[in-house]
Amino acid sequence: MTTLAERLTIAIARAKLTKAELARRVGISPPSVNGWFTGKAKFLRGENLLAAAKALGVDESWLATGKGPMESKRGIGVQEPQPDQVISPVLETETPPGYVRFDLFEGAAGMGIGVVNQDYPEVVRTIEVAEWEVRKKLGFLPKPGRLQLITGRGPSMRPKLEDGDIIWIDTACNYFDGDDFYLINVGGETQIKMLQRRGDGLYVCSINPDFPTYRSQEDEVVVLGKALMHAGLRRF
Repeated sequence: MTTLAERLTIAIARAKLTKAELARRVGISPPSVNGWFTGKAKFLRGENLLAAAKALGVDESWLATGKGPMESKRGIGVQEPQPDQVISPVLETETPPGYVRFDLFEGAAGMGIGVVNQDYPEVVRTIEVAEWEVRKKLGFLPKPGRLQLITGRGPSMRPKLEDGDIIWIDTACNYFDGDDFYLINVGGETQIKMLQRRGDGLYVCSINPDFPTYRSQEDEVVVLGKALMHAGLRRF
């Protein structure tokens, strides 16, 4: 098939799974899986690709590219865990009362030319934050699945964002909501950038002066969410 969404539609019908069950088996939020089927995600890679292919019983290469045989030699379903495998309790239990869970937004966000084409492992896949802390930082308590995590990759947003920083994305804001930092898709590439409205149009801006600001046609910029906060593993 020509698109990821088409291949997933065929595979999930063949496996007789719901999207919610696929999300559970992959270990991500249902809104992220819905994005696969709507075309928001153009490709899968890394652990999400392997987990989705295993759950659907299809070949990883076919699911990623549409090339080669569809059927996996393993068959449909998740393999039984080996005795020495450790299953994370985060994915096996519900979020405790009083906490908000943030799951992974599919894929990484580029902060530099060509960086997202490399297959980086995700820095953080899920976190649980106390509701009172979320209210203090954001001023509101989001519904489950609204805020998601994404790893920024590349140098174009330094020093505001460093390569490998974790950004909280408000997926409910899928439109330009004033000059701010956004998760956007331009030309098929997902990026963290600042959007600014100027007199002659909408501009895509980097913080690093080595990366030029440019004006873009508004129909070329797809807003996937607003960047609210960021955190990184940095040395003192």
